[in-house]
Amino acid sequence: LGVKVLLHSISQVGVTSQKTMRLLPPLGKKATQKVSFMSHTTFGSLFQPVFKTLPGQKIARMDLGGAAGTPQEKIFVCSGSQVRGFTKKGKQFLTFEANLTESINAMHVSGADLFVCASYIYNHYCDCKDQDYYLSGDKINDITCLSTENLTHLVPVLACQDRVLRVLQRSELAYDIEVPGPPSVLELYKEQGEEILFGTTDGKIGLVEIGELSAATKWEIDNDKKKGGILCIDNYDIIGDGVNDILVGRDDGTVEVYGFDSSNEPTLRFEHVLSESVTSIQGGCVGKESYDEVLTATYTGWVTGLTTEPQKAEAGPGDEVRMSKETQSKVEALRAELEQLQVKVLQGREQYQQTSQSSTAVSAVPVFSINDKFTLCQDDASYSLTLEVQTAIDNLLLQSDVPIDLLDVDKNSAVVSFSECDSEPNGNFLLATYRCQANTTRIELKVRSIEGQYGTLQAYITPRLQPKTCQVRQYQIKPLSLHQRTHSIDQERPMNRLSLVGQFSFAEIHSWVVFCLPEVPEKTPAGESITFYFHNTFLGTQLEATYCKGEGHFKSDNISTISILSDVLSKEATKKKINLNISYEISDDSVSHTLNMIHPKLEYQLLLARKVQLIDALKELQVHEGNADFLIPEYRNILDESANLLEEYKKQPAHLERLYGMITDLFIDKFKFKGQNVKTKVSSLLEILDNYDLNSLLDFFNEA
Repeated sequence: LGVKVLLHSISQVGVTSQKTMRLLPPLGKKATQKVSFMSHTTFGSLFQPVFKTLPGQKIARMDLGGAAGTPQEKIFVCSGSQVRGFTKKGKQFLTFEANLTESINAMHVSGADLFVCASYIYNHYCDCKDQDYYLSGDKINDITCLSTENLTHLVPVLACQDRVLRVLQRSELAYDIEVPGPPSVLELYKEQGEEILFGTTDGKIGLVEIGELSAATKWEIDNDKKKGGILCIDNYDIIGDGVNDILVGRDDGTVEVYGFDSSNEPTLRFEHVLSESVTSIQGGCVGKESYDEVLTATYTGWVTGLTTEPQKAEAGPGDEVRMSKETQSKVEALRAELEQLQVKVLQGREQYQQTSQSSTAVSAVPVFSINDKFTLCQDDASYSLTLEVQTAIDNLLLQSDVPIDLLDVDKNSAVVSFSECDSEPNGNFLLATYRCQANTTRIELKVRSIEGQYGTLQAYITPRLQPKTCQVRQYQIKPLSLHQRTHSIDQERPMNRLSLVGQFSFAEIHSWVVFCLPEVPEKTPAGESITFYFHNTFLGTQLEATYCKGEGHFKSDNISTISILSDVLSKEATKKKINLNISYEISDDSVSHTLNMIHPKLEYQLLLARKVQLIDALKELQVHEGNADFLIPEYRNILDESANLLEEYKKQPAHLERLYGMITDLFIDKFKFKGQNVKTKVSSLLEILDNYDLNSLLDFFNEA
């Protein structure tokens, strides 16, 4: 930030939700501001405590409001379907029951207008009277509202899971804006402006300008370094150049500050990594007058500040660094508080041990919160499983009844051990235990599934609590698990078609599609029919699904995708005792098209495998000869890049086998639709793959 940065923890308040900390407006220029925060059960003001509410139902969001033209210092919180309002001194002045069937998960306050969202439903109230209603096509993650002189009315903008921002006009959809990932958070770039910042669950950031009839994307920042998803955004001039900077908090604990260069493009100016996901971020003046801070709240409730105040260090005798008296007194106060807490913990343990030995003692199972996320990563076609617990994790057990690969994650410091599995009688394909280091509250894993094989992945999380207790989380591995929703597909590709006709309802066929494919909303879409587009993150092939009551039409350039859909949909219909009339249109050109899409990936993996096989022999030659000068440039390059090659190979176990399996499935599926069983020729196919040449492979597929 141009000066030395000090990280200081202000307090710990309990488990927090996304966007649940706000800075109240300052009383004067550069005066310190009060922090309004809320945990899952309570909320209040912090730093110089003013008030604190009693524990209650989980609080999902917080916003500040007030009459137009006055300081926005009234505090609004939502829990369940209820919205409450408090003054900055803690007096409750509003209790409003929205009468929604689901809990409110997003909220925005503007003057007398209240905007709330619950999963798929949007409601607008003015002076607590119902005004507008909208049913979204997919889950609503966040909401904000534009109010400027250029716009004739309030313009609500919804961030929806299906990768679009929906702009509303009263109870109708005005238009939608496609964004590069599922948007998780929205923030006005300026209080009275037409620009909105958005962050996505896959870590991308963008700015869009909203108009009455259309919108324009001003810029987007990609997530090239594979950082975490965006949980919170604020804009504040922390650098002090007169232009609002962008403050970003991610779910992997990364805090970022983006400034703007001479061409008005965002540039990363500062980065700091915390040990927990950042649920809220604000810019303002908190700790000391005239010095701005980036204030963050984390999942377990740590409120932390990054200050622009220069930290002076004075050299003393023996070049030892001495702290200022103020800092020293703070450290001493913290040490005294820590000692008191340690004494309380020891007393509590002793009391528990004494009571637990009594014959009448009842063991209480400790309750703990888990923040988990299981998402498909487009870049490497793997699933990222992130688990975050409010206390330290002791161990994690993974069990799967479907074949999956565990991939290496750099951030994961846990020690993994595998147990032998008997897949036949018990259906166990994976049993792995992660032993976590002390004070680990967050763990990230990566798994890769095989399309066509579906089941359940279970995670058993055991924290460092007494008595020992465990929570189980389940994650569905779907038949077409590597497919991801997209806005459109290339209609020029050769397509295979699958058509279903039968006595089934719209809701029934939609439930089948939800079972087969990820990122499909569980709620049955409004209207009589729906079309979804998908692309395969591993191969790049695509799928179009169009269905309504009594009919379903699916088309893909990959014949194996059609085969999997046909098998699974038939099984689901049989469970419901519904007869299906199934028809196919198979394109032979699509097979060579898919093989051509696999070709560069297969060629790269074969080359990588050959290079890795040569490394040990080349190193032995280098040791024997004393140097590698006698080797040809290609072999010298392999030696120079050996560390990177081994690392890449280690990160992609069974990648080559997966590609072989996809080609084998493609071969079997091609002839299955022609009524021929070619499993006896698979050994010949594998021989061709061992001596891979694309033309030979294409000839084999055509001549088989």
